[in-house]
Amino acid sequence: MRLSPRAMGLLAAVVTVTIWTGFIVIARASAQRTLTPFDIALLRITGASLVLIPWGWWMVRRRRAAATAAPPGTDAPTVSPPSSLWGISPLPLRTTALLGTFGGLLYALLAYSGFFHAPATHASVLMPGSLPLWTALLAAVLLRDRITPLRAAGLALIVAGDLLVGGSSLLAAFSGGDVWKGDVLFMLAAACWATYSVLARRHAVDAVQATIGITAFACLAYLPAYALLVALGAVTSHLAAAPWSEIVFQMAFQGGGSVVISGISFTRMIQHFGPVRSTMITALVPGLSAIGAVVFLHEPMHWNLVAGLLLVTIGILLGVLRRGASPGTVPSAAQAAPATSSVMPR
Repeated sequence: MRLSPRAMGLLAAVVTVTIWTGFIVIARASAQRTLTPFDIALLRITGASLVLIPWGWWMVRRRRAAATAAPPGTDAPTVSPPSSLWGISPLPLRTTALLGTFGGLLYALLAYSGFFHAPATHASVLMPGSLPLWTALLAAVLLRDRITPLRAAGLALIVAGDLLVGGSSLLAAFSGGDVWKGDVLFMLAAACWATYSVLARRHAVDAVQATIGITAFACLAYLPAYALLVALGAVTSHLAAAPWSEIVFQMAFQGGGSVVISGISFTRMIQHFGPVRSTMITALVPGLSAIGAVVFLHEPMHWNLVAGLLLVTIGILLGVLRRGASPGTVPSAAQAAPATSSVMPR
């Protein structure tokens, strides 16, 4: 049975919002179990690599075969399509390394570290909420995008919402609290994903190719570094103490779900609904993930969190309800999320 294009678009939207919401709740729950943030990042990259590296190898070779197949009766020279990392990334090396650093490595390490200090309700506001802010500012600097008055008003509401959430954590730091560390890490993670999104747009890379490229780079860069640092005692690993069920789940959800499946589903959602309507749909994520944190993790929902959540959500919607909307503030579908992309950060 084949689904209609509308049904495929709706299914892609449901899958995307569900995974992005689950990423925040599950990442916080994982921080309260066995693994360290470095372990979770390792399993995320490993799980995604098991799918995307063979895909990248196949894609590069298919493109090379197509490029070398000259039309019959012609001797036209062929140009090999760009690739790197021994043929597993379909992007040039510089682009792969640049996007992989921000979207593949820094985002994951910063986001997972943040969940070890701050609750998921804070992440619900500060990560998906501040992503349009960072993306709009970076796009204005790097891509010369114009910030319209309506978008500026939306960004101001996002800043106000972030301050309501993060400001209380900073005040609590004077009495010994460390939640502010997680809040800062969440903001930095969103900034990294926004940088990745803007760079992906600047280099005009395909979403699937970008996802494969950043995963290949993260795999080749992070896995050896992780093994060396653990062997030297510079990084603590709890992989040996974690049950196999937890390890397999993290590989499946963080790698297969958050990176692979949500990357594909977000791409399909963009194709059906367009960038503006897709951003309006993903504006549900902050509220849903905050509700999930209250229901499943029993986190308290203070007044400043509710107010910050409302301001951020309204700010996101104002950013896409402007006249002549363009995809400037929408992250690349390549998730993250964190990632976005990534994803939207995820």
